[in-house]
Amino acid sequence: MTRSLPLPATPRAASLAATLQRIIAMLDRIPHSLIALGARVFAAAVFWQSGQTKLDGWRVSENAIALFREEYRLPLLDPVLAAHLATLGEHLFPLLLVMGFASRFAALALLGMTAVIQIFVYPDAWPTHGIWAISLLIIIARGPGRLSIDHLIQRFGRGGK
Repeated sequence: MTRSLPLPATPRAASLAATLQRIIAMLDRIPHSLIALGARVFAAAVFWQSGQTKLDGWRVSENAIALFREEYRLPLLDPVLAAHLATLGEHLFPLLLVMGFASRFAALALLGMTAVIQIFVYPDAWPTHGIWAISLLIIIARGPGRLSIDHLIQRFGRGGK
C-alpha cells in the first residue's frame, strides 16, 4: 500500500519527500509470509511455554490444578477440567500454528484463551495480552502465509498453481 506524499515547494523538502516515499516503498515490500511466520512462532512460544509449566512429566501437575482452583478461579469450569483443557490447548494450538496447519482455527482458539485470561485472570495485563491478540489477529485476518501447510493445501486444492 504505497502512499504518495504531496510534493513540497522547496527542492530540499522535495528531496526529503522523495526519500520518505522510497522508504515507505521498501517497507511495503516486507512479505506478509515473513510477518505471519513471526506472528505464528512468537504467539505459539508464549502459549507453549505456559503449557509446559503445567506439566509434571506427561500429566497435568497438582500445582497447575491448584492455580486454577485458588488463583485463576474461572467461572463455570471445574478447576481440574480447566487445568486439563488449558494444558491441552496450550500444547495443541501452538503446534498447529507453528506448522501452519488449521492456522486460523488455532489462532482463533488462542485468541479465545487470551480473552479469558484478560477478562477473568489478569485484567491488568492488557498491554501484554494486546500484543498476543494482535499477533493472533494477523493470522486470523490474513492467514498464515506461504510458509505453511495451509498454503500447500490451498495451492494443491487449486490444481497445484
